[in-house]
Amino acid sequence: MFPFGYGLSYTTFTISNLSLSSPTLVPNGMLQISVDVQNTGKVRGQEVVQVYTHQRYGSASRPVRELKAFRKISLEPNEKRTIHFDLGADELKYWSPSKHIEVLEESKFDLWVGNDSTAKLHSNFEVTLPH
Repeated sequence: MFPFGYGLSYTTFTISNLSLSSPTLVPNGMLQISVDVQNTGKVRGQEVVQVYTHQRYGSASRPVRELKAFRKISLEPNEKRTIHFDLGADELKYWSPSKHIEVLEESKFDLWVGNDSTAKLHSNFEVTLPH
């Protein structure tokens, strides 16, 4: 009935200005993600900002959206704050049923930020491995 992460509030929020520190991520690397969150309503409120990823291709089928990070913030009416997340390459590893180990594969990834799993604010990045 409701998307994962959905919550009710007495106020409204906008999430905008998604920015990634780099278009690529290497093993042992870190991707910094930032977004602006603004309380556009008339009362103080809390919002849970969520980060989802999707691996476009690889040796195994991956979930359409995986929750990778979230942060609950409290904002006064019209208050705007920039929120930062760190996404490490290790967080993109998964258990390979064919290799029986955790793997990080070279791939393009989609990234969404929003207040539930239907988040529309989108960017992408690529994981590159040394050859």
